[in-house]
Formats: sequence, structure tokens, C-alpha cells
Amino acid sequence: MLDLAGWIADPVVPADFPRTELRWRNDRWAAAVGLAGLSDEAWVRHFGRFDPLPHTLPHPLALRYHGHQFRVYNPDIGDGRGFTFAQLRDADGRLLELGTKGSGQTPYSRTADGRLTLKGAVRELLATEMLEALGVDTSKTFSIVETGEQLWRGDEPSPTRSAVLVRLSRGHVRIGTFQRLAVLEQREHMAELVEYSLRIFPGPLPPADAPGRDEPAVILLHQVIERLADLAASWMVAGFVHGVLNTDNMNISGESFDYGPWRWLPRWDPGFTAAYFDQSGLYAFGRQPEALYWNCGQLAIALRMVAEAEPLRFALERFGPLYMASVRRRWLWRLGLESRGEERDGALVAASEAAMRETGMSPDAFFRQHRFGQAADGDLAEAMSGYEPAAEALSVDDVPPSLVIEEVERLWSSIADRDDWQPLFDTIGRIRNLGVRLGPAPPPAGSGPYQD
Repeated sequence: MLDLAGWIADPVVPADFPRTELRWRNDRWAAAVGLAGLSDEAWVRHFGRFDPLPHTLPHPLALRYHGHQFRVYNPDIGDGRGFTFAQLRDADGRLLELGTKGSGQTPYSRTADGRLTLKGAVRELLATEMLEALGVDTSKTFSIVETGEQLWRGDEPSPTRSAVLVRLSRGHVRIGTFQRLAVLEQREHMAELVEYSLRIFPGPLPPADAPGRDEPAVILLHQVIERLADLAASWMVAGFVHGVLNTDNMNISGESFDYGPWRWLPRWDPGFTAAYFDQSGLYAFGRQPEALYWNCGQLAIALRMVAEAEPLRFALERFGPLYMASVRRRWLWRLGLESRGEERDGALVAASEAAMRETGMSPDAFFRQHRFGQAADGDLAEAMSGYEPAAEALSVDDVPPSLVIEEVERLWSSIADRDDWQPLFDTIGRIRNLGVRLGPAPPPAGSGPYQD
């Protein structure tokens, strides 16, 4: 990151908060990056006051990027209330980043205060924990520190409590990062960013028949398309609605991140919309694959600066088949069943969707009730016939955890009204148990060592 810092980011100073009270530390992921031994005092010093961690970035960096926001191009954005704080490696040697949300104003804050509400931090914690349990490649909520300020927000009862959140992620290079370089006609920097992305986020080579398969920008687009097609599928199988799928919210690592008005489906409804301000339903549940495909198209347009059109077009045409393959793979995983081939698996997905529409059952309830092909009748029973349970899959709780909006509000009210955090921690425990019971999730597509 420091190699690119001169043109991809700006050094910034964290806010000086009135107080720092530790509310959440993710010891599971702290152990993965060698930070489990930090005392609570040291934790708050690094993740509430942002004293630099040793042997990493010397100062925070607010990233520069542009982006399409609800399909309208905006060149006046960037990290407005967060920064990249540190880069670390896990036991497998992967480079991971600690980024913030609510850490103060930056050159890209515009008229905003650079802060995060405590409720927003709690919501992000819930989203990342549940998505991780449901096999989605997601950022991790690493830390939440309450900061003692009163914030005024139009979408929350105000004044409301404040916090700073630290997320652990595989990087923060967005599609909007490439769009900015294309608009500014910075060809040399575009080539550098492509090379950096291929090195930091390794993945497979394009198919043998892909034109331009040895060109760096073409390789990168193929990888991003594989990743985002799989990400879209994983959201759909989870019954999750991200809410704001702008190009500045699309991480080229394929990792889901940046959670705002998200929702889980109370029932299978392709038109269900998470954000109250999404009046047209652009990012409704059933339109999420379309949105990610459109965003991949914007990356292809940006990469035209360093690649020919035809190889990029070929890569884009792979999105649909890759998405459908990922849906089948992840659907079978959540049902705890072994695959019976593309045709049978596709019919099972279709029958499952039809059953949810007819019964009004939520995805959470559907996958629990029909795990291992149980309790099916009619067309669904026929579609499930002959399937065998997966060897590593376990049964799940009779009442698995759910994060429909009523449950999220119940958990928040315990904190807001009584400062009682135990219901939240209990729910996270149940969510993590669900992840254990579901078994190892399908690996994210488009990542890993190069392959021929």
C-alpha cells in the first residue's frame, strides 16, 4: 500500500474522542493476525486512540476513489469517515488490512462529521457475524469502541451514542478506485494498480479459450467477475439484502463489506428493498446479481485504458453462468446435501424458491426445516429425491438465530434502554454455533494461487 500511497490515499489524523470504552473485541480474528495477546488497555489505545501498531503503516491513510452512486457518477467521494490503519498477515501469509468507520473527518468528508453511531456499529457487527456463519466472504468486525459523543441523525432517534469501528478486511481497493484513475486519465497509475491487485489478491488465470488471457488487466477482470458473481450468489442464498451496491462499495477482492441499511428477508421476495431511500428498488433483493454485473461492467470500462475491448467483453459474458453455478453450489451447502449435477441441482433451487413463495416461509426457516432433504412434499419432495446428506454437515438448532429487523431492533433496545449487552453477545454465540453446525463453507470463487 505504501508503494501506491502517494496517489491512492492521503495521510489523515484520527479524531480525539472524549472517552474510549471497549464494547467488542473479536478475539477469534485477533488470534488469526497475532493480536490476541493485547490487553484491553492496549486494544483501546490502538483501536480507539489509534496509536500505530508496530511494523505496519506509520500513519492512517484515507483512500481516494470515485463511484457510481445509484447509477449516477460522483467524483467527490473517498474515505469520508474512515481510513486504512494497518496491514497484517495471517498464518497463511495473506495480507489483511484494518480499516475504520467513524474515526473522524478526512479530506473527503464534505459536510459530514466523520462519525459513526453506536447503533450503526452494532448493526455491522451483527451483519458480519451472520454472513460469516452463512458462508459469505465478508469483512470481519474486529473492534467496537464507544466514544462518548452525542450524534444527530435523521434516521435514528437523536441524540444518539457514538462509536468507532475497526474492520478486518482483505483490502479496500474498490471498483471506484479504478474509475477515478480512468477519469483522471492516469494510465501509469492504472497499470500499477492492476499489478498491485494481482499480487495482493491472487486468483486463477482466465479460461484457456479467453482472448488476451495473458494480459494483466484482462486477468484481473476475469478474477473480479468470478468473485462478484459468487458474492451475489452467496447473498441470495443467505437471504441477505446489502442495500447500497454502488461501485465505491465493491471491493475487488470479492469480499462483502461496508454495511449500512442491510436487511435479512422475512420471506422470499425478490422485490424486497433494504434502504428507505432506494425508491426505485434498484438494489432490491432480486436485483443484486444485476447490480454486481453492472458494476463489473464499469470496471471493464475503466480498464479500457490499458486493455482492448473484446477480451474484457468476453470476461463479462462469464458472469451469468458463474453466478448460477455458485447459487447451486451454495444452495446445496446450506441444505447439507451432496450435488447431483447441474440439471438436478438447478431444479432443486427452482423448486425451493417456488416453495418459499407459496408458503411465505423465510429462507432461514426453509433451510432449517428442509436440511438434509427432510420434511418436503409435492414438487419440492420430488426435486429432493435421491439426494444424500453431505458428510461434514450437521443438523442445526430447532430455532436458528434470525436477524430480521424486529430481532435487530430488540437487541438494540436492550443496549439503548438498559445498556444491557448480554442479549447481543448471546445472539452472536448462537450465530457462531450456526456456522459450526453448517460445516465448512464453499471457498470463495476467483481467489487462490494462479492456475493454468
